[in-house]
Amino acid sequence: MPQDTESATRYAELARSMGALHAQVVRTEQLVFDPRTILKCMFGCDDWGRNHTCPSRPYNLSIFEYETVLRRYAYGVLIHSNDKKTNQEISYEIERRAYLDGYHFAFSLADCAWCATCSAIEGKPCVHPKKARPAFHSVGIDVFTTVKQLGLPIAPLASEDEAQNWYAFVFIE
Repeated sequence: MPQDTESATRYAELARSMGALHAQVVRTEQLVFDPRTILKCMFGCDDWGRNHTCPSRPYNLSIFEYETVLRRYAYGVLIHSNDKKTNQEISYEIERRAYLDGYHFAFSLADCAWCATCSAIEGKPCVHPKKARPAFHSVGIDVFTTVKQLGLPIAPLASEDEAQNWYAFVFIE
């Protein structure tokens, strides 16, 4: 855990310099966990059970186990973008830099966008196993409530033409 939020603040500034619309330090106690998020994955996602980072894949932690593990962190950086791939790239780079800076448990959550089509669909191994991460919401975090309480933009999309808000979180410790 950073001795203070100074390191995390530096990572938030880096995320903004890389193209994040917003990036801010958040204490993990501010993350809202709710097991109902899994229902949106099961009954709202075309990729349920298909992608390597999907919570339904064999050997994945349950959302209850994820909460137990993730609550061990104290801080992280919340990253916001309107582009899924940009969000993935920024969050992974922040994780990588934090790790290189000595935070050996640094870990990012971002909806995986490394490949246009996940190789799991064809029954093949992950093309980017060292970079692929589960989505912020797929581990039991209520992204809508978390983001709203932090004053950041998020709303259901009324049409596919609207810009989507993508959120990632990098746990730093």
